[in-house]
Amino acid sequence: MSYAAIHPNWEKSPENMVDGYSLEMTAKEIEGLKEAAPLIRPGTQVAVTFLPGETLEQRVEAAVLVRELGFEPIVHLSARRIESEEQLDWYLGEITQKAGVKRVFIIAGDPPEPEGPYSTSLQIIETGLLEKHGIEIVGVGGHPEGHPNNTPAELWDWMERKIAAVRAHGMVPLVVTQFAFDDDAIVAWLAEMRARGIDVPVRLGVPGPAGIKRLLGFAKRCGVGASASVMKKYGISLTNLIGSAGPDKLVSSLDKKLGAEHGRVRLHLYPFGALTASAEWINAYHAKHS
Repeated sequence: MSYAAIHPNWEKSPENMVDGYSLEMTAKEIEGLKEAAPLIRPGTQVAVTFLPGETLEQRVEAAVLVRELGFEPIVHLSARRIESEEQLDWYLGEITQKAGVKRVFIIAGDPPEPEGPYSTSLQIIETGLLEKHGIEIVGVGGHPEGHPNNTPAELWDWMERKIAAVRAHGMVPLVVTQFAFDDDAIVAWLAEMRARGIDVPVRLGVPGPAGIKRLLGFAKRCGVGASASVMKKYGISLTNLIGSAGPDKLVSSLDKKLGAEHGRVRLHLYPFGALTASAEWINAYHAKHS
């Protein structure tokens, strides 16, 4: 299967930085997606997260809605939150049969101890259940600003092992990064990835427009760097937390620094509960840069 299966324009240079973007939602954002839907391009890939406090049934319902609204669902799997192989098998059956899901994104998840038999995303890939249910594209995580529980060497090793496993099981790999604020860290990470010979397409995670306190809260929760110097580059002063901020400065900087040597790259927007605001920002950016 070619990379064109992930997105039809992966073999072409993007028209601008929001060409071929993807979005993220939680299972509880049903009404938010309905509201934002008229602003989102048909066929856009929308990821349904796997957060605590949501049921599998809610996640299935969200994936079904994504499909019904004319978008392409990407369903997250959090390895440490899956309680059994039977549950994983059932869930994959539900999302593929009811929502036509062909894409998943797998993370280990944040519980310190697994709630079932899986502690890593690699274990999910190696079950054989993904291809059994017709999954074609598997996203794995990337961490431009590092990860609190792994060294950089460990992160690269895990990425290479997961990509190899996805391919060994007959599926197409994709890397989706945690959101980051530091353009230099993102570009350096991407350059190292390509220097290591990892040619997989990458979706770079960027924060959507949101309140400054909310952005910083999510950064702290996700272990993302939010030092004063980094946030200043993003356009935020830690001495003034009033108001909101958007990714304009970060995306414009990435646009200037990314080149052909960085390979296939598209953006993945983290809306933090504000799907409409993110869709509006995307459309405004596209209008300005097309």
